[in-house]
Amino acid sequence: MTSLVLGAVFAIALVVSLIATPAAIALARRWGFMAVPGQVKHIHRIPVPRLGGLPLFLGFMFAVAFALWTSPLVTPPAGPDPREPTRLVGLILGATVAFALGVLDDRVELSPNPQFLGQFLAAGIAVYFGIRIDAIANPLGGDMLFFPLWLSVPLTFFWIVLAMNTINWLDGLDGLAAGIGAFAAILLFLRSVTMIQPQYSIAMLLLALAGSSLGLLPFNFHPARIFLAGGAYLLGFLLGALSIIGGTKGATFLLVLSIPILDLAWQILNRVLHGRSPVRGDRGHLHHRLFDLGISQPRVVFAYYAFSAFLGSLALVLPRPLEKYLALAASAVLALAVMVYLAQTRVRPD
Repeated sequence: MTSLVLGAVFAIALVVSLIATPAAIALARRWGFMAVPGQVKHIHRIPVPRLGGLPLFLGFMFAVAFALWTSPLVTPPAGPDPREPTRLVGLILGATVAFALGVLDDRVELSPNPQFLGQFLAAGIAVYFGIRIDAIANPLGGDMLFFPLWLSVPLTFFWIVLAMNTINWLDGLDGLAAGIGAFAAILLFLRSVTMIQPQYSIAMLLLALAGSSLGLLPFNFHPARIFLAGGAYLLGFLLGALSIIGGTKGATFLLVLSIPILDLAWQILNRVLHGRSPVRGDRGHLHHRLFDLGISQPRVVFAYYAFSAFLGSLALVLPRPLEKYLALAASAVLALAVMVYLAQTRVRPD
């Protein structure tokens, strides 16, 4: 019965997103939610609809509604974590704020300050409703390392805002952010169901996110008929929050998103060192540089998919936390070496 319910949650999210995406494209064209080329970071040559967060939001919410209706079928006999209903409210409210922020950004292209304000509001809702990083696995084994509230709260804010900005900055090539988001959700799902005590209620939410992301992807892949755009805030928020709920799956999250996170950190450092604003978009991202070297969008995107799937899978097969952190460190060294090398190459914007 559990497998049937999980499969139904995934299918509902996938089908709703598939159906909603053409409608979102039509609405974006009618209401002016269009990405018009003109900035140096833009690769597309024609206006493209920007309302990709709508099918993602609808697919996820419809699937979550079904999951809530069927939750008694997948709840273990001992009962769910008593904090789960409260945290689910925070997840839904925070996701709604992230979605609204994305829609507003799709329409008027917000400056960095309103963007960060909306991100902190979404993260604050999650924290208020109990979505917090209270502990992490001890890299040396043994008992969990627990955090006091004064450290847990800012750490959670940082984690969720980091996830939102990582996905947002990753959304530079067709299908890149939505595909990586789907991989991350699937790997977090596998981590949830392979634990000593499987977390099926959390797994349903992750399948809802994976299904809604994959439903958008056929329309978002190159050549994109719709951009994820402001929907990246929603995708990032859900990934960040769901990696916390039910016990932080930090190693899985960090490994599958290690390259995008390192790229974000590198871009901030590089812009500051060159006297530029750290939040001003440009063509310096790793995926942009690979594209500007002559590699096609699909090949760059598939390379990201392969590395993210491989690194994320290490979190499932490596038995001890220390080994996972060592794998993360190795991937960080390799990614930084590539970024330093590419930073010395001459980028030729189209």
